[in-house]
Amino acid sequence: MLQSTCPATGAVVWEGPVTGARAVKAAVERAAEAFAGWSTRPVSDRIAIARAFEAVLEQRGEELARAIAQESGKPLWEAQQEVLAMRGKIELSIAAQAERAGEAAREMAFGRAVLRHRAHGVMAVFGPYNFPGHLPNGHIVPALLAGDTIVFKPSEETPMVGALMADCWAEASLPEGVLEVVQGGKETGMALADARIQGLLFTGSAATGAVLRRQLVDRPEVILALELGGNNPLIAWDGEPAAVASIVVQSAFISAGQRCTCARRLILPDNAWGDEVVKATASLSRRLTIGAWDEQPEPSMGPLVSVAAAARTQLAAQRLVASGARTIMPLAPVAGRSMAFLAPAIFDVTGVAVPDEEIFGPVLQVIRVPDFKAAIDAANATRFGLAGGLVSNDPAKWEHYAARARCGVLNWNRPTTGAAGSMPFGGLGASGNHRPSAYYAADYCAYPVASFEAPKVEDMTASIPGLAAAA
Repeated sequence: MLQSTCPATGAVVWEGPVTGARAVKAAVERAAEAFAGWSTRPVSDRIAIARAFEAVLEQRGEELARAIAQESGKPLWEAQQEVLAMRGKIELSIAAQAERAGEAAREMAFGRAVLRHRAHGVMAVFGPYNFPGHLPNGHIVPALLAGDTIVFKPSEETPMVGALMADCWAEASLPEGVLEVVQGGKETGMALADARIQGLLFTGSAATGAVLRRQLVDRPEVILALELGGNNPLIAWDGEPAAVASIVVQSAFISAGQRCTCARRLILPDNAWGDEVVKATASLSRRLTIGAWDEQPEPSMGPLVSVAAAARTQLAAQRLVASGARTIMPLAPVAGRSMAFLAPAIFDVTGVAVPDEEIFGPVLQVIRVPDFKAAIDAANATRFGLAGGLVSNDPAKWEHYAARARCGVLNWNRPTTGAAGSMPFGGLGASGNHRPSAYYAADYCAYPVASFEAPKVEDMTASIPGLAAAA
C-alpha cells in the first residue's frame, strides 16, 4: 500500500495500492488500444476537451491547490499559483501545437509539398514532487493535443495530486484509456519504462534521469525527454546591496530551495561590495517566515517534501563544512516543527573543492572571485546547464555573460527561478537531453511527416537520366 503524508505534520493524507508490473503492462495496453481512436479524432475535438479540463481546474482549483500544498508542503499561496499555471498551460499548448506541430503546404511545379505531424503513441509521463501538478501537466497537455495517449506515474511523494488530476480529466470527458495513472516508486517506474511505450517524458533528478537513459539505451525508437535540474549559478556584480539580496533570496530559497532553477551558487566580487551583499542576503533570509501550508499569516516557505529529503540536505551541508566551507548561516531544523522543516543556510566555499551536485534544499554557496572573467568561468564550471543569472546595472556585462553562459534559462536582474510557459524550458549537459519543455514540448509530442504530392499519375520516363532507348 502506498501512503503519502503531509511533511508539516506527518499525517497520512492519501493511500492506495501500488501498481505492480503486471498492472503497469495492462495500463499501457489500455492506452495503446485507445490510441487509434484518440489520435484520429479531429484536433478541434482534442482542443475542446483540453479547454473543458481548464474549466474543471477553475471549478476545482482550490481543492487541487490544497492537495498540492498538503502533499508537497509548499504554502497554500504557492500551490494556488501552481494551479493558475496549470490553467494557463492549456491555451499556450494550443498555440504551440498549431505553431510547432501543425500542418503547412507549399505549392510546387508538380503539385505541393505538405508538412504534417503525427502522434507517437503511448507516452509515459513521470511527475516530480516539487511541482506535482504543473510539471506533469506540461507534458500531458501537449501530448494529448498531439494525439498521444498517456500513462502517468506521479511521484510516490505526491500520489494524491496525480489521482486528482486524472479525475479532473475524466470530468472533462477525456475518453477511457487515453490517460492511465499508475502509482508507486522505483519498481513501478522501471516497469513503465520497460513497457511497450513510444515515449518517456521525465522531470526529476539527474541520477534518475541517467538510470532511465541507460534503461532505454537499446531502444532508440522510444523518444526520451529529460529535465534534470542543475547546480545553478547567479553572478551578482553591482547594484544596491539590499536590492541585490532580494533577487538572491528569491532565487535561492523560494519553495524551500526545491525548484530545479533555484540558485545554488552565488558568485560575487571579492571586495567590500561583495561583503555587503552577503550581509544583506543573510539579513533578508533571516526574515523569511517558515510554516505549514495552511498557517496564517501565510509563511514565506514551508518544509521540504519529507523528513528523508531534509536529512539528505543536511548531510550535503555537513559535507560542505567538512570540506572546509565557512558557515555564514547554518542549516538547522526549525524549533518545534517537524524535522522536514529547515531554515535557509549560506556557506562560503571560496577556494574549497566541493562536489558539483544539486543540493535540493535551502542551501546557498557563496564563491568570491577577483574579476568578471573569473565570475563567468566559475558560473560555467559545472556539468549542469539549466539556469543562471546576472545581477548588474551594466548592459555590457550582461551581453558579455549572455554570449558565454552555458544554460537554457538565463535571466538578467531577475530571479533564476523566473520562467514562462510561452518560452522553451530546459537545459544542457547533465540538466537534460536537448528536448526543452514548456512552449517547445510540442516538438517531442509529435513527429513530422514531409510529403511530395501530385494530384494525378503522370509519366515520368523523361526524367530518368541515362535511360536506354526502347527496344
